[in-house]
Amino acid sequence: MKTLRNLLCSAAVASVMASGAMADGHGWSLKDAAAPYAGTTVDVVFLLRPGYEAIEAMLPAFEEETGIKVNVIKHPYENALGEQVRDFVAGGDLDVALIDLVWIGSFAENEWILPLADVQAKFPDAVDPDLDIDDFFPLVLNAFGGWNDTIYGLPFDNYSGLMFYNRCMLEEAGFDGPPSTWEELKDVYGPALTKDGKYAFALQSKRNETQSADSFARMLWPFGGSFLNEEFRSNLMSEGSQAGLKFRQELMEYMPDGIVAYDHAETVNAFSQGDVAMITEWSAFYSSVVSPETSRVADCVEIAPEPMGPAGRKPALGGFSLAVASQADEAEQAAAYLFIQWATSKANAREYLERGGVPARQSVYQQDGLEEFKFVPALVESWQDGVPEFRPRFAEWPEITEIVQEWGTKMMLGEVTTEEGAQEIGTRMEEVLDAAGYYSGEKPLAQ
Repeated sequence: MKTLRNLLCSAAVASVMASGAMADGHGWSLKDAAAPYAGTTVDVVFLLRPGYEAIEAMLPAFEEETGIKVNVIKHPYENALGEQVRDFVAGGDLDVALIDLVWIGSFAENEWILPLADVQAKFPDAVDPDLDIDDFFPLVLNAFGGWNDTIYGLPFDNYSGLMFYNRCMLEEAGFDGPPSTWEELKDVYGPALTKDGKYAFALQSKRNETQSADSFARMLWPFGGSFLNEEFRSNLMSEGSQAGLKFRQELMEYMPDGIVAYDHAETVNAFSQGDVAMITEWSAFYSSVVSPETSRVADCVEIAPEPMGPAGRKPALGGFSLAVASQADEAEQAAAYLFIQWATSKANAREYLERGGVPARQSVYQQDGLEEFKFVPALVESWQDGVPEFRPRFAEWPEITEIVQEWGTKMMLGEVTTEEGAQEIGTRMEEVLDAAGYYSGEKPLAQ
C-alpha cells in the first residue's frame, strides 16, 4: 500500500499548508472558520446505534460554536443505504454521506461524494491544521474512507469484531478465560456451557447484511476461505471456505433455537440477559453490555479478540466514514466538511469514546485512564492487521449480498448443503460480476 501511504502523507501536509494557519499571526479556530457558513443547515443520516447517540449528544457544542445546524435523519441500518441512494439519485437534500465499508465503491464510482483533497482545496480556510490524517489507523482509513487510491471520507463509528464473554458463566463451568480458537469454542466450551436453557454462543444471522457479513463472512476468513479468488471467480467451493461454512453448521448445536432470526439487537440482548455465554459482536455494542441499565451481566462482562481459526485471527471489520456529498451547494459542502472534521477530530475523540462511541484515532488509545474500556486492547490489536475486503467493497456488493443472504440462510436452515449453497452463490455472484464488466476488462479487479 505504498501508493496509498504516500497519498495520505501528502494529504496531511497539504491540509496544513492549505489551511493558511498562523499566516496572519492568529491560530485557526472552528468558530472563525465557520463564520461564513453560520445559519447553514447540514443534513446527515445517523443510525440507531450508541456511536451516533454519542455524537448527537455532543452536537449542541458544535452548533453553538459554529452557527451551523446539523439536521439528523435517523434510520435503522437496513434502510440507510436505500434512503441515501434515493436521495442522491434524485438530487435531494443530504449534504453528508454515511458510508459503510461495502458502500464506498458505489458511492465513489457514482460520484455522489467528493474526494477529501478536492474539498480541502475548495475550502482551504476550513481545514484544521491539527486534522492529522496520519493519526487514523491506516487500515481503518483505507477500508472505510478510501477507494482506488483516493480518500473520500474520514472514519466515524468504526469497530471490529470482538469476543464478549460472561466471565461468571465461564468460571462456573470451570474455565479461567475464553477460548483461543474457534475449534476450542465448539468442542470444549460448547458442551460445557449449553445446558439448562443457557447456550455457549450466539452468532447473529438474520437474513440481511447481518447474515452475509456477521455470520457468513465471519466463518470464511479464519478458516482460509474468501468470497473471491484473484481472478474474481468464486472461492466458495475452496477447502477453506467449505471448512468455515461446515463449521458454522456444527456450531449451531450450541446456539439458541431460532438463531437464524437473530439480528444484533437479539444477540446482544441474549448476552446481556445472561442467556448466552459468548458472542462475537461489534465493539460498538460495548457500552450496552456494560451498562446496568441495559445489561443484567454488566459486572461479568469481559472482552477478548475473536477466536483464531486455522488461517489465524481474521476479525470482522465494520464501521463507516463521513464524506461531503457532491449534490450539496458550496455553503453546505463547507459546513458539511467542518462537521465531519469536528466529529472525527483528535480533540473530540476522548469525549466521543466516553459517551459510547468508538473513534478510529490512534492517539486516543494511547492516553491514560482507559482501564474502564475493556474492549480497547482487543480493538487496537484487531486494527493492526485486518482484511479490508472482509466483504468486497466494490459497487456490486449490494446485489451480491442479497444472494449471500438468501442462500446463506438456506444453508443454516438445512434446506441446502454448504456445497449446494456455495455453488448457487458462486454462479449468481459471477453473473453479477460478468455483467458489471470485470471479466471483460472493463473494470479493474479491485475490491
